[in-house]
Amino acid sequence: MTEPSQLPQLEDPKFGFNSYAERLNGRAAMVGFVLALIIEYFTHQGVLAWLGIINPANY
Repeated sequence: MTEPSQLPQLEDPKFGFNSYAERLNGRAAMVGFVLALIIEYFTHQGVLAWLGIINPANY
């Protein structure tokens, strides 16, 4: 069996699961998690209570 003499030059995908998208998603998740912790520390409420989605008096 013969092997090809040249490999095709493939471009990175512009969307979907690629390393850049996964890295960016991970960084955004880390920033969001840290912001949630900061909100809880300074307001002494959870993020859902701070946004007004739940009423902490009922819990």
